[in-house]
Amino acid sequence: MISDPESGSRRGGSADAGRRARILAPLLLLLLLALLTWQVCVDGPVRRADERLARTVEGSRLPTGAAEFLADLGNIGVAVPVLAAVAAYVAWRARRAALPRWWLPPLAALVTMAAVPLLVVPLKEAVGRTGPPGMAGDGYYPSGHTATAAVAYGAAVLLLLPWLRNRYLRRELTIACLVLVAAVSFGLVRRGYHWPLDVVGSWFLSAVLLLGLSMFLTSSSTSAQPK
Repeated sequence: MISDPESGSRRGGSADAGRRARILAPLLLLLLLALLTWQVCVDGPVRRADERLARTVEGSRLPTGAAEFLADLGNIGVAVPVLAAVAAYVAWRARRAALPRWWLPPLAALVTMAAVPLLVVPLKEAVGRTGPPGMAGDGYYPSGHTATAAVAYGAAVLLLLPWLRNRYLRRELTIACLVLVAAVSFGLVRRGYHWPLDVVGSWFLSAVLLLGLSMFLTSSSTSAQPK
């Protein structure tokens, strides 16, 4: 069979584009995080607009009880056990399927989760942003609850995706995760626990962690589709 050099060139070009995207995406997110952090630290128009938006969200019609429930979904005691249960399930499935290094994807997800406080806490202390009216102290940027929810639920989805054959189910699970994280974020602002930019900063930080986890799982031999 005669190989098609143009086809090979196209495949090579696609692979190069994919590698560039995997490198540029985290860098872009980190740049956005740095710019956002700078705006939070200075008393500029972005920060003042953020505070006006917070007042608008707090005045929304969502009942206080519902907002509190949504905010609580970002608690460590809620989100982390979900990830732990999914990690245990995926480890069991992978071991049962006799996959090599079956324990590696769940461990990688848990390590990613453990990285959240290691990154969030120093950033909170460095920025020292005061909270919305009624909240004491400082250290509200970025939002720890938002980062906990985004990484815990996002990592759980990344672990489950290779085990789902149905493309529709994979898509719906991903959308559900995004909606859940957005709901937690809205609940935190609605209850007056955080400014909007607190949660947006956590989105960028969490996206970097989840992209790293996704790339690791993809490159790992254990990320092959289960038989």
